[in-house]
Amino acid sequence: MRRIAFLLIDGYALLSTASALEPLRAANQFSEGIDYDITLLSNTGKTAKSSAGGTFETRFYRDAIPLFDLIFVVAGGDPARISDPALFAWLRQADRNGAALGGISGGAVILAKAGLLEGRRFTVHWHHYDDFDTMPGDWLLERRLFVIDRDRYTCAGGSAPLDMMHAIIARDHGTRFAQRISDWFIQTEIRGSEAPQQASIASRYGTLPEGVEAALELMESHIADPLGQDQIAALSGLSTRQLQRQFKATLGRSIMEEYRRIRLETGKEFAVSTHLSLSEIAQLTGFSTQAHFSDAFRRLYGHAPSKLRSSK
Repeated sequence: MRRIAFLLIDGYALLSTASALEPLRAANQFSEGIDYDITLLSNTGKTAKSSAGGTFETRFYRDAIPLFDLIFVVAGGDPARISDPALFAWLRQADRNGAALGGISGGAVILAKAGLLEGRRFTVHWHHYDDFDTMPGDWLLERRLFVIDRDRYTCAGGSAPLDMMHAIIARDHGTRFAQRISDWFIQTEIRGSEAPQQASIASRYGTLPEGVEAALELMESHIADPLGQDQIAALSGLSTRQLQRQFKATLGRSIMEEYRRIRLETGKEFAVSTHLSLSEIAQLTGFSTQAHFSDAFRRLYGHAPSKLRSSK
C-alpha cells in the first residue's frame, strides 16, 4: 500500500485534480494487489473549493500527521500569494519524515516557497513561470510536461497529471498495467516527460518497437535515480535479453549506453544553462561522483564538461 495525500489549495483546478486522482482510483479497481490509499487535505478546513466552485470533502492539513509516502500540493490561481508559515513547516516536516513531495499545476511554487525545491529539477504550469523570476534562488525549472527528480514529482496542470501518473504506475507495476489504465480513460497518446518542449519519442527516434519506446519513456522520467536494466526490461514487459536485442537492432546501442547518453545530454544542458557545480550536476544526472560523470562525458563528447564553462 502506498499512502498518497493531495493537499488542495483553494482555487485549484478540477481538471488537473481529477487527472491525478482518477488513474490511482482505477489502478485500485483493476487489481486486487494494488492499493493506493488516498487522503484529501485542505489548507482551509473540511472542504476545499475549486476554481469552478466545486468542492471536495477534506481533512484540515494541521489535523493530519505528515506520515505519507507521497504528498502532492495542488494549486491554481495565484499560488505565490500563499504565505503560511505553518503550512510550509508541515511540508518540511513531511520531507524530514521521508515523504516524497509533488506539485501539480502551481503546486511547485508553494514547495519552492517552503524551501523544498533547492537543487531539484521541477516544472510548473507555464502560467506560473514568472513566479520563479521574482523568487530568489537558482531554480532548476524545466519547461516540460512533468519532471520526476528522485523524491520530487511535479507537473503542469490540465491533463498533464494523467501522463505523470502513467509514469508512476508504470514504474510501480509495469507499462502493460499502466497502459490498461490509460486505455480506460481513452488516453490514446501518452506523452513523455519531455513534452511539449520536445517532439514525441516516436518523432525523435522514428518508429520503434513498443518495448523500446516504453523503456525510453522510463529512462527520460528517471534521470537522477537511474533504473537498472533488469528493472527497465521488466517494467517494459520484456526479458532483458529481448529488450537488449531490440535496442541493438533499432538504435545500435545497448540499453545502458542509450540511458547513459540521455543522462549525459541532460548534464550538458545543465552545464550550459545553470551555475550548478559539476558535482551537483553529477548528482542530478544519477552519477555517483563528479569524476564518474566527467569521465563518461569525455568519452561521449570528446572533452570534459568543464570546457563548456570555460568557453562561456
